[in-house]
Amino acid sequence: MEYLSPTYFFDYETDEIQQIVSEFKTNKLTKKEKAKALYLKVRDSWRYDPYHLSFSKKKYKASTIAKKTKGHCVDKSILLITCLRSLEIPARLHLGKVKNHIAIERLIEKFGTNELTPHGMVNLCLNDKWLKLSPAFNKSLCKIYNVSPLEFDGENSSFLQKYNDQGNLFMEYIEDYGHFEDVPLEFMIKIAKEHYPTIFDTNDHKTEFRL
Repeated sequence: MEYLSPTYFFDYETDEIQQIVSEFKTNKLTKKEKAKALYLKVRDSWRYDPYHLSFSKKKYKASTIAKKTKGHCVDKSILLITCLRSLEIPARLHLGKVKNHIAIERLIEKFGTNELTPHGMVNLCLNDKWLKLSPAFNKSLCKIYNVSPLEFDGENSSFLQKYNDQGNLFMEYIEDYGHFEDVPLEFMIKIAKEHYPTIFDTNDHKTEFRL
């Protein structure tokens, strides 16, 4: 099965990634247990930040992301995929478009919309079954917005927080771009330019935006 190889982006042979996965390199843990533990590590050790939009190729290397303290959904998905592959767990990037319904004022101010794209998720294969999960929203952020953090049991997909704890609509997935063996940077740039024309109309020469 593919989805195990290192790439320019999924550079798991680097010291930065090996340091993250070192505690999981043991026969005492099953692949399921390793996947669950890595998911929690990436979910909560890097804070979610949707306001740093970059299309610099180097910024999407897992070893670069590992050195930061925060990242957006694609960043955190790349990091988790890279760590999973390093432990011989097949993993790939899944992209889509989502619509947020809570704390949207700043999103609309910065992006001109409460629809975010590309939204990054992770597909991983355990026991010959592909599962979809999202490590984007760290536990402390979920607490602020009264949303239960996504848990992963190693057997079922875990990628959608549709409602918050009060039953209010929180997030919905409105478009699915499918999965990719590597990071499709050109495709990501294309859909971002189509979706955020006001950003690129005035900054078309830039590859990175702090919004």
